[in-house]
Amino acid sequence: MRHTLAVLVLSRLASSLVTLFLVSLVIFAITALLPGDTAQQILGQFATPEQVAALRVQLGLDHPALIRYWHWLSGFVTGDLGQSASNGVPVAQLLAARLPNSLILAAVTTAISVPLALVMGMVAAMRRGGTTDRVLNLVTLSMVALPEFLVATLAVLLFAVKLGWLPALSYVANVESFTDFLKIYTMPVLTLCFVLVAQMARMTRAALIDQLDSAYVEMARLKGVPPMRRVLRHALPNAVGPIANAVALSLSYLIGGVIIVETIFNYPGIAGLMVDAVSNRDLALVQACAMLFCGAYLLLVMLADLCAILSNPRLRNR
Repeated sequence: MRHTLAVLVLSRLASSLVTLFLVSLVIFAITALLPGDTAQQILGQFATPEQVAALRVQLGLDHPALIRYWHWLSGFVTGDLGQSASNGVPVAQLLAARLPNSLILAAVTTAISVPLALVMGMVAAMRRGGTTDRVLNLVTLSMVALPEFLVATLAVLLFAVKLGWLPALSYVANVESFTDFLKIYTMPVLTLCFVLVAQMARMTRAALIDQLDSAYVEMARLKGVPPMRRVLRHALPNAVGPIANAVALSLSYLIGGVIIVETIFNYPGIAGLMVDAVSNRDLALVQACAMLFCGAYLLLVMLADLCAILSNPRLRNR
């Protein structure tokens, strides 16, 4: 059994690495197709052609695309992410300064949204067809329908402009106490949780209902097992795989949603750094941020697959 599990883990890891390699090709090709010239963007419109040509040689932009891709990929594998053209510092240094802020925002959002979504999904599954289920269904549908930029804008208008309870911009450097932490993170976390909770709750409800309709849960009901125990002891353990995939897919939404949230609230994270890099046509920084986001997504999917394998003996015995 341990040998089979190790083979499955290694196969998932190998497929993730292959996918990451293919993603690196796509990322490099897309960044190479961005309009404009990087050297011209750095030097400005008044730079002479000689200055632009010299900077292109310095940045290696005069080499063919395949050579530039090989240099970038080999450096990425060895930990050399290149030099930021617009900031003049190593890309790894910029990422190291911003990554903790993004991880804190993602951790707080996950710690709030996942338990809340699981509880809502379990309650809706236990009360399916009833008033509670219909109300939760209406609420989650409404939450999914609202885009995060609208939620963020409404939150700023209500809590920052109208009530004056929270700051409109999230300056993490001003966090000196737990109260400051709450003020800074409330609106970004609220915006991200708004859609995440709805998506995970609906997927959890669907996964649990599928298990509650099974024969073994029906047998437990006929034996007089209470509803809560049927869910926690019988249905939930067998729904761990689908729920883990639902959580992973929902959390991967942070990759896109956090870009808008960090931009609106001026939060100093990786997504905001990537937006600035695209504006400045800083190719090395754009490529590093994109690879970081894709790697995080693949890690979430791989962890979800492992949860499904560990929770389902049939998958382990394949």
